[in-house]
Amino acid sequence: MNASRTARERVRAELVREITDIARVQLASEGASGLSLRAVAREMGMVSSAVHRYFPTKDDLLTALIVDGYNSVGAAVEDADAAGPPDDFGARWLIVCHAVRNWALARPHEYALIYGSPVPGYRAPEDTIGPASRATTVYGRILGDAHRAGRLSPPDICPPVPPILSTDAEIIRSLMPGVSDDVITRAITAWTGLYGMISFELFGQFNNVVTHRAELFDHNMRGLARFLGLPD
Repeated sequence: MNASRTARERVRAELVREITDIARVQLASEGASGLSLRAVAREMGMVSSAVHRYFPTKDDLLTALIVDGYNSVGAAVEDADAAGPPDDFGARWLIVCHAVRNWALARPHEYALIYGSPVPGYRAPEDTIGPASRATTVYGRILGDAHRAGRLSPPDICPPVPPILSTDAEIIRSLMPGVSDDVITRAITAWTGLYGMISFELFGQFNNVVTHRAELFDHNMRGLARFLGLPD
C-alpha cells in the first residue's frame, strides 16, 4: 500500500509540475488574464476535466504559479544573503537587491505576475502569505542584525513619523525587532524603491531614457543603504 501510494504521489507531482510548466509558457505569451485550463490541457494532450482534478479552477492554477514565484524569488534572496559576509550589513543589502533584480530579469513574466498589476477578479488566498514574506523577512533580518550590532545609523534627514503610523509599524517590527518607527518607515521606502526600480526596467519606463541600467540600479541601491543607515 505504501509503495502504491508513493508511486501515485510521484505521478501526481510530475503532472502538477508539467501543468505549471506549461502554464508558465502560456503566462509569457498570453498574460495572467489569458491563462486557460483548457489550453493547458490541450497542450498536454489531455481532456480539460483531467486538469481540473489537479486545479479545479483557473484561480487555483494562478495561486500555484504565484506561490511558486514567491518561493523562487524568496529562495534566491535567502541563498544570496546566506552567501554574503554576515557582519557586512551594507554588502548584504546590495547582494540581496541584485539577487532580486537578476531573478526578475531571468523570469520577467513571473515577476509581473507577483509584483505587477493585479489580475482582474482574482483574490489571493492565505496560501500566498508565507511565500510572499520570504524575501521581506530577509530584508528585515539584515536591518535587525545591523541594529543589534549597533551599526544602524540612519541620517537625520526625515521628518518625525506621524503617531498614526505606530500601529502599522508595530506589525512590521516583527520582521526587525527593536528598531524604531523611523527605521521601519525608511525600510518601506527602501523596499518600494527596490521594486520600483526593477518594475521601471522590466515594464519599459526606462526605454529611451536610461541605457546603463545595471549601474543606475547599483548606485540607487547604495543610496538606499545610506538612507537606511547601513554602513558602506
